[in-house]
Amino acid sequence: MLESFRFLEFNFPWRSYQANLLKHFNTHIEDNHFHVIAPPGSGKTILGIEIIRKLNKKTLVLAPTLTIRNQWENRLQTFFTRDEDFEPFSFDLKAPKDITFSTYQSLHAFYKTFEDKNDYYAFFKKHNIQTLVLDEAHHLKNAWWTCLIDLKENIPFHLVALTATPPYDSDRTEVAKYFKLCGDIDDEIAVPDLVRETDLCPHQDFVYFSKPEDLEINFIVEYRKKIATFNDELIEDEAFISFLKAHRFYKSPKYHLEAIYSNTEYFSAILIFLNACGISIEKEKLELLGFEGDETIQFPELQLEWLGVLFQNLLVSDRELLIDHEVYLMRLEKKLRQLDVFRKRKVDFIGENLLYKSLSNSPSKLKSIVDIVKAERENLKEDLRCVILTDYIRKEFLNSQKELINSIGVMPIFQFIRSSCSHKEDLAVLSGSLVIVHKSVLEPFNKIESCDSFSFSPLEIDADFLVVSSKIKTKNSIVSIITKLFEDGDIKVLVGTKSLLGEGWDAPSINSLILASFIGSFVSSNQMRGRAIRKDADKPDKTGNIWHLACVDITDASGGRDVEVLKRRFDAFVGVTNNDVPFISNGIDRLNFPEHFLEEDIDVLNEVTLKRAKDRGETTKKWEDSIGKGTRLTKDVRLFYIGDKPFTRQRQLYYFDAIRFFVVELMLAISVFYVEFILRGINLVVQRGVLYFIYAFLAAFLFSFGLKLYRAITLYVKHGYLYKKIQNMGLSILDTMVELNYITTNKEALIVTSSLVNKGDVSCSLLGGNAYESAVFSKALSEIINPINSPRYLIIKSSFFRKRLDIENFYPVPEIFGDKKAKALVFQKHWNTHIGKSKLFYTRHKEGRRLLLKARLAHVHNAFKKVSKEVMVWK
Repeated sequence: MLESFRFLEFNFPWRSYQANLLKHFNTHIEDNHFHVIAPPGSGKTILGIEIIRKLNKKTLVLAPTLTIRNQWENRLQTFFTRDEDFEPFSFDLKAPKDITFSTYQSLHAFYKTFEDKNDYYAFFKKHNIQTLVLDEAHHLKNAWWTCLIDLKENIPFHLVALTATPPYDSDRTEVAKYFKLCGDIDDEIAVPDLVRETDLCPHQDFVYFSKPEDLEINFIVEYRKKIATFNDELIEDEAFISFLKAHRFYKSPKYHLEAIYSNTEYFSAILIFLNACGISIEKEKLELLGFEGDETIQFPELQLEWLGVLFQNLLVSDRELLIDHEVYLMRLEKKLRQLDVFRKRKVDFIGENLLYKSLSNSPSKLKSIVDIVKAERENLKEDLRCVILTDYIRKEFLNSQKELINSIGVMPIFQFIRSSCSHKEDLAVLSGSLVIVHKSVLEPFNKIESCDSFSFSPLEIDADFLVVSSKIKTKNSIVSIITKLFEDGDIKVLVGTKSLLGEGWDAPSINSLILASFIGSFVSSNQMRGRAIRKDADKPDKTGNIWHLACVDITDASGGRDVEVLKRRFDAFVGVTNNDVPFISNGIDRLNFPEHFLEEDIDVLNEVTLKRAKDRGETTKKWEDSIGKGTRLTKDVRLFYIGDKPFTRQRQLYYFDAIRFFVVELMLAISVFYVEFILRGINLVVQRGVLYFIYAFLAAFLFSFGLKLYRAITLYVKHGYLYKKIQNMGLSILDTMVELNYITTNKEALIVTSSLVNKGDVSCSLLGGNAYESAVFSKALSEIINPINSPRYLIIKSSFFRKRLDIENFYPVPEIFGDKKAKALVFQKHWNTHIGKSKLFYTRHKEGRRLLLKARLAHVHNAFKKVSKEVMVWK
């Protein structure tokens, strides 16, 4: 042990969730990685210091900001030393000691000073630094990654990564880089653990919906009309149809199979468009792609998504190979630019970015904020501590009347609250370049720091408010002064930017948080949300309300892009459901919003939401009831029921279709084939009696129709008990994980559960495993049941029943088992045991590529449907 580490010891008892995480540390660090997810308030820093102590190596700790860097040293001296401070630490990367605290920016700047990177590696070897700790590791999506991965690939390290939210919503390349550096997730501290231990307060998320302004609605309607007209005209456009029929993929597919295999979406879009035009696709083309003579493809409708795929390739990806048609393509491009669907080499017929930009910044959300502040003030009165976070300051509205405001930001929010709410003296603004307070707080302000050190300029539009600026450097920064005024209740409603207050800022008294931020990932959303769920030592009964805003596109049944973005962000939030019998889960489904939004329902939804938000005692009770029902967060894989009819009705139809088919066939057979049997049976009756005749008839019946009867019954049972099939898939995955040593938990403690939930969805999960095992299991199952992408191996088993039940006949071997044939064969063995016999195909050979294309085309109707999702549930 390093001599200096002998005197480090945690001075307090470990929380149960912290002790449990540390108990498994030795197992997780065997691969030299320890990657932990821990929410704000869980003591990540303290856990990190304990891990440093356990590893007993010279350590470099990296943080995203100087504030967080300094917190590490503070926690070290406060919680791990007794009689004297720990001396061998450094803040200087160039002069490291036993523990060096620095920032990612500093390391990146240090890295750039070395022309010869061998000198960079030699520096760390010379100083014998053997442990790297990456705090708030989700920040590693940018250039800081380079100097770290370079170091990791050239020097062996123990690497400890700590984060509240992995960057799952970044693009695949960034996510891959993140996990390449940090390793797979080893363990996770769950929010319910912290609420149970009172380290976080009970809390609930609420969504307040708004309707677009008339101008926004007209813009959306006109946009959709233009696209619909273009679509209708295109289907009748003989020139475009002829152009596609002459495309090399359609005209001569057998000469372009490799290109088709590598871009099946493009080829699918061509076929789907031509099919929508009434063009019959020749069987020879389909046979070339692997379909038998009597097989057909059920082409989906020509959705705008398919039109987008088609034109993205025609105008961008495939354009160089269509150079002979450049004049025609230029005309198409011009038309799309006029429609506002082609910008920056990106085709978008849905209008996601165009319409989202309009709705996400809709002034209607300013009215939502006013409604929320009024309701929270009426409910909490003097106890209100509300923070509103947004993206931009928008100083141009510093002295604007609210009627002139047409976008959202710090100043628009301030102006709406100032002019619409009572108790305006409670209001203040805190951002990096603009601070505004009410004149009534000058006296308590002066008690914290002399007002003589600041200048206070009256706001032109309302002299009761003062713009604050510092004259000289003071002991307390303006941020700490405003924070103290907020904590003391002199300020009750604080409007600020997420860049200043979203991460690292600490004000435990916050009991109402309004997230008016619409850019950035759910990483930043979760960080902002963490401000409101911290416990308040002065108010142990605190509950936190977190408010989210969404402007509903009333021309879209699903609510539009703004609602969709909010739904995705909710995947990162764990909380209690609104059910009568609550449980803890992630995702927006826990709030029980309707799948389809009607304009007339929005006001009713908001009234119900405000009523629920008022009953904070019920929020506390739901957490208490829900926490007792489980012990840990487990990943569920949800397979959505996506039939055209309700699940129960669809199952009845399959049942009655099967029975009706069987009865009709039976009657026809009796009338045709059994006439002779019955005529001959007269002799049997005469010679051997009626009983013998009946036995003979039943034997003939069972011989001819017993199998059909069995299949008809099986058809219904299989559709009604699809969750059993999913469970068998899960068992195949689990047995493969065990055989390939992906499991460290005793297999006897592991259970694969599957059940029907909601209105026909299937839920499947692995119980009893650790976070890593649960993540591997759910990822593998999701890959199997989702539309096929590009697996290295396919498992194929076709039958009449699977086609009739619309269950995939082609299954990808999950990526974790598909990197080597030996692993794929192990998976196939267990698949055969639990599912039935199958064939394994390698998709990188010609035959395998053909089958892969067939697999995609056979189920092309699922391409833009959300087939499944992973859900965190406390069990």
